[in-house]
Amino acid sequence: MPKFVIEREIPGAGKLSAEQLKGISQKSCGVLRELGPRIQWLESYVTDDKIYCVYIAPDEETVRKHAMQGGFPANRISQVRTMIDPTTSE
Repeated sequence: MPKFVIEREIPGAGKLSAEQLKGISQKSCGVLRELGPRIQWLESYVTDDKIYCVYIAPDEETVRKHAMQGGFPANRISQVRTMIDPTTSE
């Protein structure tokens, strides 16, 4: 199944409290349960003004549906085509 990186522009994201991040995570997980097992949230990276999320989903439309139902921005959705890491150089 395809993997996607979602860029969410959230001014001040890096200053969100642990409780606020917990609430966002709970909302996201609730929507994921409603959408069923075909979409999975793997992890997210919080920076100063953005959150980058990694999802597995059948298509971009499913990712957009999750964002819309959760009330989350999805400013950019990019499908991962391949992965590299330090072992790629070997």
